[in-house]
Amino acid sequence: MSQTTPSAILPRSDAAPAARVLPARKKSRRKWWILGSIVVVAALVVAAVLKSKQGVKPLMVTTDKAAIRTLTHLVTATGKVQPEIEVGIAPEVSGEIVALPLKEGAVVKKGDVIVRIKPDLYVALVDQQEAALASAKAASLLAKANQDKAEEDFRRADDLYQKKLISDADYTAAKTGMEVARANDQASLAVIRQMEGALNQSRDSLSKTTIYSPMDGIISVLNNEVGERVVGTGQFAGTEVMRIADLNHMEVRVKVNENDIVNVKLGDHAVVTIDAFPGRNFDGVVSEISSSALNTGATAAGNNQAALAASASDEVTNFLVRIRVTDREARLRPGMSGTVDIETETVNNVVSVPIQSVTVRAEGGKNTEELQQQRAKEAKERTGNDLELVKERQEARREREKLHQVVFIRQGDTVKMRPVETGIADNTYIEVKSGVKPGEEVVSGSYAAISRNLKDGAKVLVEKPKKDDKG
Repeated sequence: MSQTTPSAILPRSDAAPAARVLPARKKSRRKWWILGSIVVVAALVVAAVLKSKQGVKPLMVTTDKAAIRTLTHLVTATGKVQPEIEVGIAPEVSGEIVALPLKEGAVVKKGDVIVRIKPDLYVALVDQQEAALASAKAASLLAKANQDKAEEDFRRADDLYQKKLISDADYTAAKTGMEVARANDQASLAVIRQMEGALNQSRDSLSKTTIYSPMDGIISVLNNEVGERVVGTGQFAGTEVMRIADLNHMEVRVKVNENDIVNVKLGDHAVVTIDAFPGRNFDGVVSEISSSALNTGATAAGNNQAALAASASDEVTNFLVRIRVTDREARLRPGMSGTVDIETETVNNVVSVPIQSVTVRAEGGKNTEELQQQRAKEAKERTGNDLELVKERQEARREREKLHQVVFIRQGDTVKMRPVETGIADNTYIEVKSGVKPGEEVVSGSYAAISRNLKDGAKVLVEKPKKDDKG
C-alpha cells in the first residue's frame, strides 16, 4: 500500500517542468516593457533639456541706426482750394433778367455792367412818385395861402377886439383859424418831404435794375440766364445770380484738429499739394486761424438734454485754417482738393530715430494691452462682475500718463529696452532728447514686434533687406 506505481508518479514529473517554464517567459516580457519605458522617458527628458537649452525662437525684426538730422514738425490737413476774395452777386430788386453781357469764366473790371433787370415797373413807380410830389407841392402852396389869409383875418379881429367892437367868440374864432392854417401849412411841407423820400427810393430801385461789378475778377459761377426771374430784397439775401472771384489770390481752407491747432501760428510756412497737379508742390503761408471751433459729428435731436450730452463726447473739434498760396503762377481753380503740410517748428542737428521705433510700456515693461488684460483679470477675480472689466479697462486708458516711451536697442542677438525722452517729429523721424546715442542700432519693425512682442532681453534675428528686382 505504501509503494507508488510508476504510472502514478509520471504525471507529476511531467507537470513540474511545465509549471517552471511559463513564469520565466512572463518575467522576460515585463523586463523588456520596463526597459522600453525607461528609454522613452529618457528620450523625452533629453529632448526637453535640449529644447530648454535652445530657448525661445528669436523674433524677426528690422533695424535702423540713430543719426543726427534736422527735423521739421508738420501738421497735415486736407481741404479745398478757394479764392481769398469771392463775392456773390444778388439783386436788390426783383424782376426779369433782360441782359447778361458776360458769361461764366469772363474777366470783369470794377464798374462793368454784369446784369440788367427789366426796369418797366420801376420807371412807372418813379413817374407815380413824381406826380405825387407835384401834387404835394401844390397842396403846400394852397396851405400857405390859407395861412396868410388866416393871419390877416386875425390881425383885423385883434384890432377890433381891442376896440371892443367884436365879441370874445369872434376873436377866438379868428385866432383858431390862424393856428389851423399854420398847422395845415406845416403838414403840407411834411407831405412834400415824404413824397421826395418816396421818389428817391423809387429812383434808387430803378438804378438798381442795372448791376455793376464791385471788383476786378472772373465770373466763377453763373446761376441764371436771360429771361429768368429773380427775387431781390434789401433785408435778406435774394437770388444769387453769379459769383465773382479773384483767381490770382487763392487759398486752401483746411480743418485742423484741436490737438494740433495749438502748434499752428500765423505766418507758418506750408507746403501745398493739389490732387490735380501730381508731383508738384506749391508754397503757402498761414494767413488766418479761426478763433472758434467748428464742431462736427453726432447731432442731438430736438431739445433732449440727454442726447446733447451723449453727442458731446462724439463730436470732432476742428478749427478752420486758411493757407494763402504764394505761388502766383499756379493755375488753381475753386473747389480743387489739396493737402497742406504746415511747418510749425524746426530743430537742427538732433539725434533722431524712425517714428515707429518709439513705443510705450507700463511699469515692469508691459505694453498697454497686457496692462489692460491684467487689470481686467484682477477685477474679475476680485468681484466676479464682468462690468468691472469695462471699468478697469477704462481706468487703464486714463492712466496713460503713467506709461513711458521706450526704444529697443539691438545688442548682438538680443535687445535692450531703454526709456527715452522725445521731442518733435516729422513724417519719418522723431527727435530723441535722451536715451539713445548716435550710431546705436534701434529696432524699427515690425509694428507687432515693437508694440507687443518685444521685451527687455528678448532674442531677435535681423531680417535681411530685400534685393531689388534688377539686382
